[in-house]
Amino acid sequence: MIRYLVRRLLQGVLTLFCVVTIAFVLGRASGKPAALLLTEGATAQQIDELNGRLGFNRPLGEQYLDYLGGLLRGDFGVSYRNPSAPAITLIAERLPATISLALISFAIGLTVAIGAAILIHITGSTRLRATFVWGGSLRQAMPDFFFGVVLVLILSVGLHALPSLGFTGPLSYVLPVITIATGQFVLYVRLLDSALSEQSTQDYVVTAYARGKSQAAVVVGEMLPNALLPILTMAGMNLAGLLGGTVIVETVFAWPGVGQVLMQAVSTRDFAVVQAGLLVVAIMFVVVNLAVDLLYPVLDPRVRLA
Repeated sequence: MIRYLVRRLLQGVLTLFCVVTIAFVLGRASGKPAALLLTEGATAQQIDELNGRLGFNRPLGEQYLDYLGGLLRGDFGVSYRNPSAPAITLIAERLPATISLALISFAIGLTVAIGAAILIHITGSTRLRATFVWGGSLRQAMPDFFFGVVLVLILSVGLHALPSLGFTGPLSYVLPVITIATGQFVLYVRLLDSALSEQSTQDYVVTAYARGKSQAAVVVGEMLPNALLPILTMAGMNLAGLLGGTVIVETVFAWPGVGQVLMQAVSTRDFAVVQAGLLVVAIMFVVVNLAVDLLYPVLDPRVRLA
């Protein structure tokens, strides 16, 4: 176990190094930020002077080494738009909103999908399976921004039942959570339905029925724990992606999360904020994937970490 953890931690460090390097190179490849930071009437000399003060007229290698040195010291730089605000502070202030939205949406989407898959196999209804799968596929075929706008038009503009923009209280979660959770639903239903169908032919299931167990007891107590294993990796990747910032959904609902900050930073070439945000996202990906790997032997004792 110790060797496995050390190896995974080293892989995580290498992943983070690659992320910060790619973010640095691609950011500089998009151009220097001074022209976007100054007013429209700024002269070429003023733009060049500001780029010089920000350090963008230096060789790229020097900028990269300074950036890595700052990271090792815990210095993520300051926002070019707001020089009084450290970049990591801007990300940290928005992180709780993104995490809460992501966790609630993930939990609801996965829970509803598990309930739907269990119901399909307890009842054995092909019509119910078709309803869930095709209904979920229809939702998944709609882009999140379109589905979100439709919800706003119906529930906010039409019925005046729910707030549509920003965060004003617990009800503000409803529309973005529905948008994210329903988009995840059909993927989990399909995977679980397939996994449960495969488990239903196994010898231990036949034995459970022979012992007189009910359909519900066999599906929930015997088949479901084994059926969860195939979707664990996919669920972990989806959760990591949600924690990284649901950019489209946050934009549609003006949600005060990381995705909105990153979009604004990219549009103004605020490299320090972009780099800090991508590093935080990469760290969450590494942590979630490691947690998923550690869950495997908990759910299935036959799995051993080597």
